[in-house]
Amino acid sequence: MNRNILIGLAALAAVGSGLAFRHLNPPAPPPTAATSDPLTATFSDLQGQAHALSEWRGKVLVVNFWATWCPPCLKEIPSFVELQKRYGAQGLQFVGVALDDREAVASFIASRDMNYPILAGEEDVARYMQAQGNTIGALPFTLVFDRNGRLRHTQQGEWAHEESTRVLADYLAH
Repeated sequence: MNRNILIGLAALAAVGSGLAFRHLNPPAPPPTAATSDPLTATFSDLQGQAHALSEWRGKVLVVNFWATWCPPCLKEIPSFVELQKRYGAQGLQFVGVALDDREAVASFIASRDMNYPILAGEEDVARYMQAQGNTIGALPFTLVFDRNGRLRHTQQGEWAHEESTRVLADYLAH
């Protein structure tokens, strides 16, 4: 019972953090025609090198927005590592985009076996998430693009392993 209360309080804190972030960072204006392709977005890796999401066009691309301080984010990462391992050869590519300080992210992933690219940012990441439909600014937030670069699925909140496996298997089959 006490564990369930703690989990509930952690989830409530994560949602509250998202709402506070939303209050402090109002939504960005909708993307203009020149930036209407969501794969043109560019974020930096932990060494500061810029990467456009279009680098992974042609694959089923899963872009997961997370933070080191977000319990539901941390809970879903092992599932994503397993899915990347299982379906990577079939064209699945996870990319983690941390809404966090690069040093905190680097320290976090140093002790984890994350088998997909990790990018990071702060205000740029928040604006992009809002433009893609994350109107409350909460984490985790996940986008799935098909092999042609079309946004096909969004997931607000933790993505259960069974559901993510089913959704991704559908897109990998096409």
